[in-house]
Amino acid sequence: MAFNFKQLAEEFQRTNWKDPGTWHAGPKTLVLLAILAGIPLGGYFAINQGQLEELEQGQQKEVKLKDEYVNKKKQAINLDLHRQQLREIDTQFGALLKQLPNKSQMDALLVDINQAGLGRGLQFELFKPATTENFTEFYAELPVSIKVSGNYHDLGAFASDVAKMPRIVLLTDLKVDPPNKEGLLSMEAVAKTYRYLDEEEIAKQRKSAKDKKAPAKPGGK
Repeated sequence: MAFNFKQLAEEFQRTNWKDPGTWHAGPKTLVLLAILAGIPLGGYFAINQGQLEELEQGQQKEVKLKDEYVNKKKQAINLDLHRQQLREIDTQFGALLKQLPNKSQMDALLVDINQAGLGRGLQFELFKPATTENFTEFYAELPVSIKVSGNYHDLGAFASDVAKMPRIVLLTDLKVDPPNKEGLLSMEAVAKTYRYLDEEEIAKQRKSAKDKKAPAKPGGK
């Protein structure tokens, strides 16, 4: 018997979907097929939902692991370059460290600053190192207040000599007064000298910094 689509369409049009008891054979068959298809489909998603989520998490983890692998591979390829850069940094640090005297060499550095002024014919009116040093984790700074007098050319040459010293010395807070009756200028400045700390001093500075960061004990003074 040939299937009559026109008749089936008419049955659908006349169907009262709110009253299943009046449904014709066509609508009933269609609804039954939909139920039969929906039950296993819904069961499939209900049973496999957890597995689908695990699969998605696994895919995300796979992408993350691939990215980590690529990054580590790049690091491994550039390992020799990184080692070379580290050696260069160590060399540069060693060169800078040599520009800082140790504790026993500070007196000699102060003498060199004084001699640089005397060698240019300057007269020292003040040469006073600070009574205490300013400490950081790896080095100490010692300010030296100086006041010298001389002609313009000699003052400039003295500043240039200090800048060219093998040790690091910075002239700061410069102040030049007008010429006196003899035509000599007077220059005031703070010469900042630096030295590196020995192991005992470094340990002391680190301990002091750690103690400052430590929270105060309840009830403590």
